[in-house]
Amino acid sequence: MTYLGLIVFLGLIVLFASFFTVKQATAAIVERLGKFLTVRHAGLHLKIPFIDVVTKRMNLRIQQLDVIIDTKTLDNVFIRMKVSVQYQVIKEQVADAFYKLENPENQITSYVFDVVRAEVPKLKLDDVFVRKDDIAIAVKGELQEAMQSYGYDIIKTLVTDIDPDEQVKHAMNRINAAERERTAAEYESEAQKIRIVAVAKAEAESKKLQGQGIADQRREIAKGLQESVEMLNAANINAQEASALIVVTQHYDTLQSIGANNRSNLVLLPNSPNSASTMLNDLMVSLAATQKMDDLDSK
Repeated sequence: MTYLGLIVFLGLIVLFASFFTVKQATAAIVERLGKFLTVRHAGLHLKIPFIDVVTKRMNLRIQQLDVIIDTKTLDNVFIRMKVSVQYQVIKEQVADAFYKLENPENQITSYVFDVVRAEVPKLKLDDVFVRKDDIAIAVKGELQEAMQSYGYDIIKTLVTDIDPDEQVKHAMNRINAAERERTAAEYESEAQKIRIVAVAKAEAESKKLQGQGIADQRREIAKGLQESVEMLNAANINAQEASALIVVTQHYDTLQSIGANNRSNLVLLPNSPNSASTMLNDLMVSLAATQKMDDLDSK
């Protein structure tokens, strides 16, 4: 019984060692006595115990490698770039991917460094930001050609970060701020100009209307004076006396208008009771002298 149990136990070990499973999106490298035998994909598989060995299980999913590169632009600005490479083991070339490359990540990193440091020094800093997709395409093209022979497919390359030196970023921010301030000043000056022009136009229109009002007022005053003189002439008052009377009447009307406004601070000099008669006499003398000169000129 003891030998029988041992034989059964060994038989079970051999039985379990004859089968192995491979997970989905994975490939198993099987070697026989140290030599490559076959590649097994997802499912349950059979092998010769202790002779066939599963050496490596390769991941067939898309993987991503982030590469950080320090390089210099055409205008001598040092930048740090982050390039993300998405790659995948080609299902039909699993053996090549395992046996030809010891460390595929280091190989990919070397190619990324080589391409980026060849492309970026051709561009100025601003162009690096604008043409980052062109850099990514160049990296993918170089990697695709080199890595396919090793059993790797380059799915996508992305330039995910461009980080200039800290002082350069501060300088760029200052330039941007100065540019925006200049634009704001230009807009403010233009707005101020528009306001000044608008005020000048409004003032000119106001003066124009004011002048028209004054002209209309004086025209009506002249008509009123003409009618007053005609009425006084009809009452046998000559033109000189009529003019003097109208002037005196307007003088008192002005005083009355000033006095009617309790907030007025206007002082009319001279402003005594005798001033009106004095002004009337002066007007009479002046008008008489003017009449005599007209008569002499007519002779």
